[in-house]
Amino acid sequence: MQNPGRPDHRAAVAAETHRLADLIRGADLTAAVPGCPGWTLLDLTRHVGAVQRWFSVLLEQRVQERPTSRDVDLRLPAEESGYPDWLAEGAAVAAGAFDAVDPDAPMWVWGADGHARFWARRMYFETLLHRTDAERALGLGSELDPASAHDGVDEFLVNLPFAGPFAPKVANLRGTGEVIRFESTDTAGRWPVALGPDGFGLLAEDEDRAGAAAAATVRAPAADLLLLLYGRLDRTAAAVRTEGDDALLERWFANSEF
Repeated sequence: MQNPGRPDHRAAVAAETHRLADLIRGADLTAAVPGCPGWTLLDLTRHVGAVQRWFSVLLEQRVQERPTSRDVDLRLPAEESGYPDWLAEGAAVAAGAFDAVDPDAPMWVWGADGHARFWARRMYFETLLHRTDAERALGLGSELDPASAHDGVDEFLVNLPFAGPFAPKVANLRGTGEVIRFESTDTAGRWPVALGPDGFGLLAEDEDRAGAAAAATVRAPAADLLLLLYGRLDRTAAAVRTEGDDALLERWFANSEF
């Protein structure tokens, strides 16, 4: 909502992938990744590359139904030193898949937007988030463009209601119409999420009743809000401000893992 301008997701996938490749070049790939408990930097690298290749296959095949298998030829390198180039090669594969399909082409997706463009946007934020995970694993800070982070918050909240097949705890996000309002303090974004008896989802602007009272509100700069929603930042962080029903917020964050 009130998006300050979406990035070019296709180009951004390549840029973020190369940033990640540069981060891991020469790094200790056995390093633990705090944002992904139980993972090493090597696990994270393989995950990003594998997801990109799988999404690329979906785009190349213009899939119209949920796939029954996620098996793809990953072409894993023989040596750990080959993983930076392997990531870059995967970004090239993705770029080729993007170029070969109309972003407005109808496709099967697991989220809200049933078009090929869904996969470029999803791939971008999957890669961006894990780039910040790698930076944290290496003891580095992360920079996130506010406009891109705003788009990431929107992408997360729009698609989360559809994530049940791989995030089953979202089924616990039920209520009697309570609204949690997420607000970006630096991009003027506002996302009111209503929890109803049959599910939850974003309210349209007219349904939001021009700022009607919410049961709980979460405010932060867009970058911090994005990391908070993905569980990479705690809601007690200095940049985050919350108001209202604390038990409702506790339930949200305990069940909205993605």
